[in-house]
Amino acid sequence: MTDAHTPPAFSPQTLRLLDCAEALCTRRGTRLTSLRRTVLGLVIESPRPAGAYDLLHRLDPPHGQAAPPTIYRALDFLLAEGLIHRVERLSAYVACIHHLQHDHAHAEIGHTAQFLICRACGSVIELHDTALQSALAQAAAATGFNPEAATIEALGLCAGCAHPAAG
Repeated sequence: MTDAHTPPAFSPQTLRLLDCAEALCTRRGTRLTSLRRTVLGLVIESPRPAGAYDLLHRLDPPHGQAAPPTIYRALDFLLAEGLIHRVERLSAYVACIHHLQHDHAHAEIGHTAQFLICRACGSVIELHDTALQSALAQAAAATGFNPEAATIEALGLCAGCAHPAAG
């Protein structure tokens, strides 16, 4: 059991990613507060995309009594910094692990998010397909459109659900 000043017990990998996120924010002149860090840690460790109210209920004290606007402000910050993505179809959030692992401190924050969403188990896989990103940019440019952000979501079945192991 944690006391009112102990953050959730995150895995060593999550702690490393949180430290990367904090360093990234510092270089950008923004601040990863204790609440934002905790929310990001909860998103990173969530086995499925996490909804705002799920995150709100999973907050440990001192954040455990937080109101919905508090969690939404933290999520808005994390989105703006490119540390998480919103999966629109699910109204939920996933961490942008690729962004954290590759330390894109000066990279474009709003990169094209590409998701494969399993309709059976709810898992989400984030792709980093530069050809897909380029095709979208070229198609938009051909119409004179200048996209500022893009999210591509494909709904289907993951390998595990499409081909369950014989039991």
